[in-house]
Amino acid sequence: MKENEFMTEAIRLAVENVTVRNGGPFGAVVVKDGKIISRGYNQVTAGNDPTAHAEVVAIREACKALDTFQLDGCELYTSCEPCPMCLGAIYWARPSKVYFGSTKNDAAKINFDDAFIYEEIERPLEKRSLPFVQLMRDEALAAFQAWEKKADKVRY
Repeated sequence: MKENEFMTEAIRLAVENVTVRNGGPFGAVVVKDGKIISRGYNQVTAGNDPTAHAEVVAIREACKALDTFQLDGCELYTSCEPCPMCLGAIYWARPSKVYFGSTKNDAAKINFDDAFIYEEIERPLEKRSLPFVQLMRDEALAAFQAWEKKADKVRY
């Protein structure tokens, strides 16, 4: 089964990242037409980039390789169920399917727990642990007004 080969590669990247690169235990691949077009592994600490999760890295590389901002017709294989950030990126990228290995509960057992983010998203802004303060809404709406008027915009 080809799916197992692709998941095996995502898992291999995750293990290699821990054992060779001293990084986080996450790997991902993007597949199109039965071929791996990109690979990603967690690079948060290596690059001092909190957004450099395996799935995000793989999505970025796939989009570069395909010269597009959407992954129509692609599949994503990730060694672990995606966190909320990666889940958002995956939905924006629009692959046709996502396969994952371990679960978010498995990750939580080794202190990669993202439950607090899911909880924070559900809270009203004023009850979040990180203050969110709205500022200059009317001025900020100028960008949306410009977007609405733009005749040649690229929708996504």
